[in-house]
Amino acid sequence: MNWYDKAAFYHIYPLGFCGCPKENDFTSAPQSRILKVLDIIPHLKECGFNAIYFGPIFESSKHGYDTADYLVPDRRLGTEEDFKKVFDELHANGIKVVIDGVFNHVGREFWAFKDVREHGFSSRYKDWFHIRDGGSPYGDPFFYEGWEGHYELVKLNLYNGDVKNYLKDCITKWRETYKIDGLRLDVAYCLDENFLRELHGHCKWLAEDFWLMGETLHGDYNRWMSADKLDSVTNYECYKGLYSSFNDMNMFEIAHSLNRQFGREQWCLYTGKNLYTFVDNHDVSRIATMLKNKEHLNPIYSLLFTMPGIPSVYYGSEYGIEGDKKQGDDALRVEFELWEDTELTKHIALLAKFRTESDVLAKGSYNQLQLTNRQYAFMREYNGKRVITALNVDGAGFTFNLNAGGNFKNIFTGEKVDLSQPLALPAYSSAVFKEE
Repeated sequence: MNWYDKAAFYHIYPLGFCGCPKENDFTSAPQSRILKVLDIIPHLKECGFNAIYFGPIFESSKHGYDTADYLVPDRRLGTEEDFKKVFDELHANGIKVVIDGVFNHVGREFWAFKDVREHGFSSRYKDWFHIRDGGSPYGDPFFYEGWEGHYELVKLNLYNGDVKNYLKDCITKWRETYKIDGLRLDVAYCLDENFLRELHGHCKWLAEDFWLMGETLHGDYNRWMSADKLDSVTNYECYKGLYSSFNDMNMFEIAHSLNRQFGREQWCLYTGKNLYTFVDNHDVSRIATMLKNKEHLNPIYSLLFTMPGIPSVYYGSEYGIEGDKKQGDDALRVEFELWEDTELTKHIALLAKFRTESDVLAKGSYNQLQLTNRQYAFMREYNGKRVITALNVDGAGFTFNLNAGGNFKNIFTGEKVDLSQPLALPAYSSAVFKEE
């Protein structure tokens, strides 16, 4: 079993988390803001997280995804030594480190594209990009491809051998310098599949347990996730199903997705695979904003941590903070503050600790037990042991009939429960049972 099979991730968008200026002037001395992460290591451990996914950390113009230099940390965050210190301390505390690999595009200040801007078609780097005759929206005497019409994001030519070798060399340096444990590939759905295969070979050569996870939205995730490409992808199908099932009081939606993806039928798509699961991130509204009824916060996290997949919590959401995408990305990427633990924080901590210790949740099968519009129960099973999750999202109590013999313990209360008998759950509640 690989480390990432039993991971509970904490997702940090560093430029927001550290309260950085919105734009990089490329002249200021580096500011050691990333050292702020050292202050939250006790919080991370108390909450049960054993892995961090950091958003972009390298020199960029504005938001991190407009890379200027893959080999230099963003001066707004700190120096190479600052990052070494932070990552070394995380590793010393048993926390794995995954960073963003933004390989589909770069910013207009990327050093190779600046050479093209200066020398045009005579630049030695012109074939690093998709450049042809014409003009650009920025007034360049040539046209280039931007990511999905955003011309501040210049698309790299991933068919070019020099580009691929450069990116692989960057990964090698990151592994050697920062001891990173994996990469999250930005907009992986845009990346050439042969490039993903080359990347896979290189990263697994660096370390057999190097984790490759890709950002995907829709479609068959097996296109990007396979033995020779990515280990995992973002499960946006279940992201949507999670919040809308609660908001519409229709648990059939998320149950349908989980049956389609992980059920026992032959046609199920991802049985035995661990997709990256979440209820919010740096691109979507906070779950405390998305849910119509805040009483559903505890149950939705119970579902997130016990359904198939590798769970992730976006920084600050463990406190139930809000953020609306309609107000722009900055509303989602706020500076972090350590607060007093809430009921939700403690609930997530119990779930995360259980998730990182449970072979059943790491590798177990999925089987639906009971389903109504407002109630949902399912079982995970591995090596003869079971975990059962029951959710009552209704405003009234409900009695489940799970008919599950065996000795079970409620992970929240420590109470031993006979699940062969009816199980009563109060309104807006959840329970997770571990077979003894």
